[in-house]
Amino acid sequence: MAVGTRTPEPFPPEVRAEFRHRPDVVFLNHGSFGSVPRCVQAAQDAWRERLEADPIELIGRRIAPLLGEAKRELAAFVGGPAEALGFVTNATEGVNAVLRSVPLQPGDELLCTDHVYNAVLQAMRHRAAETGAKVVVVPVSVPSSGQARMLEQILGGVTPRTRLAVIDHVTSVTGMRLPLEAVAQALPPEVLLLADGAHAPGGMALDLQALAAPFYTANLHKWVMAPRGSAFLRVAQAHRGGVHPCVISHNLGQGFEPEFDWQGTRDFSAWLAVPAALAFLRHLGFERILRHNHDLACWAHRLLVEGLGVEPASPLDGSCLTCMATVQVPEPLRRFGSVEALQADLRAVDGIEVPVMAWSDRWWFRVSAAVHNLPEHYERLLGAMQRRLRG
Repeated sequence: MAVGTRTPEPFPPEVRAEFRHRPDVVFLNHGSFGSVPRCVQAAQDAWRERLEADPIELIGRRIAPLLGEAKRELAAFVGGPAEALGFVTNATEGVNAVLRSVPLQPGDELLCTDHVYNAVLQAMRHRAAETGAKVVVVPVSVPSSGQARMLEQILGGVTPRTRLAVIDHVTSVTGMRLPLEAVAQALPPEVLLLADGAHAPGGMALDLQALAAPFYTANLHKWVMAPRGSAFLRVAQAHRGGVHPCVISHNLGQGFEPEFDWQGTRDFSAWLAVPAALAFLRHLGFERILRHNHDLACWAHRLLVEGLGVEPASPLDGSCLTCMATVQVPEPLRRFGSVEALQADLRAVDGIEVPVMAWSDRWWFRVSAAVHNLPEHYERLLGAMQRRLRG
């Protein structure tokens, strides 16, 4: 397929107007902190007004049923039941809650891939140091030849001492979808699976009820476009009694739901506004969002790979992509000295916000494809990169 033959129909201007992006900046980094639509911000503000108007009634007496209503809507979106879900502030917090709850002995192994998010790797290292366990990092090769090879490499790291495998659903650094469903089916029953779904909800269709993973944590502030501070941890029934939030509070020992519902005084408005974000997805048409973002990410991936003359990190057919794509930075651009310097130059000179990362001895940049993006955004990035190569 030649570049330019499958750009999706953009969402209309009124949809793009829901986002408060600076008009002088091309925003290609939705995958980091997301972007909250005006209607969802308004819903959060309305919840703040309600909470301030009657804090003792709503927080002191009614917060559990209010959160229960939000979790029921979330469960319908990701695959229930609602009682399996606990709200957390971000996926890293969910990872930490599981790491601190799973009993580990000296010599036990914690498995991850070399695509793991650094904050998650640090949490694994910290827990291993506390318990005498060992972190095993399995290389998953790039360029990728596809899901089957990824699965083979991940399972190749499992040993009789593996206690917990922490596997991304969609990786942060390379933007690739790992074969999580196949990993869940293939792991030995004694190996627990903690899925890091930071980029999954809103970026793909989910059925966590069907996924055989004891633990799944994910952000809602990215592709669901809920307020920042909204994320969840899903725990299978067999393990709920042993999983506790990172903040131990009054409800310790009362069960999974009461413990996660009350972790101390906080601003509950982000969690309570999650249904408004889900309503926005329904309003736009979730299938349309998925198709638009995936097609745009695949088109941009091919455009940038071919335009820069670099080897693709994942197959150009898009089989490993959802709504992000990571592309190698051409070697001559390493003259900038650091990824931070190149990223800052793109922002200062061309008004392009795109993450540039160092990983596996190479430099990469990652583009996101969201409902507010247009094909010309990626063409502008390509032109900016090409000018730097010439100059």
